[in-house]
Amino acid sequence: MTGTPESSPLGIAQRWVLVLIAVALATGLVVLRGGIQSESPMEQLARRSLDPQTALTNGRPTLIEFYADWCQVCREMAPSMLDLEKQSRDRLDVVLVNVDNPRWQDLVDRYDVNGIPQLNLFNAEGEAKGRSLGFRSAEELQLLTTALLENQPLPALPGVGNISQLLTPPSANKAMAGASSPANAGPRSHG
Repeated sequence: MTGTPESSPLGIAQRWVLVLIAVALATGLVVLRGGIQSESPMEQLARRSLDPQTALTNGRPTLIEFYADWCQVCREMAPSMLDLEKQSRDRLDVVLVNVDNPRWQDLVDRYDVNGIPQLNLFNAEGEAKGRSLGFRSAEELQLLTTALLENQPLPALPGVGNISQLLTPPSANKAMAGASSPANAGPRSHG
């Protein structure tokens, strides 16, 4: 019986190699998925997000991000957005709106979302200050946040535009709350 695989040193060594490979693969998967915590930064933000109407009426500046789960740029920006939300939690509302959720179609139409990620920026009174299209680095997000918190003009960054109060007075913003604009292009068009 000395020739059975269970008792041979080579059989035991092979089993240990297989166990070590399995442990290494499992560890690799955990690291690739972002650690033990299974929620991605985007999922964490979405879960922590206030209702947009609540955010726009609670006396804090608001940043609304229109995103989609499948959007690679949105996922790349999510860790910086989560850090921003954590740093400014009691001073600024960060709201995520998934463009694929029919619940938010009225907001997608109202804010003319035709590419993602799109950030809509509001002052503490809920008045639209501007919007940003496309990827934003952590530094750019910080500049936008500082401008909102200090009620200053938005920084001059590519893809960032101010909204003129002459063109959209606060009364027009409120009137637009019940209206939707025609959709020429959907958010999936990226543009």
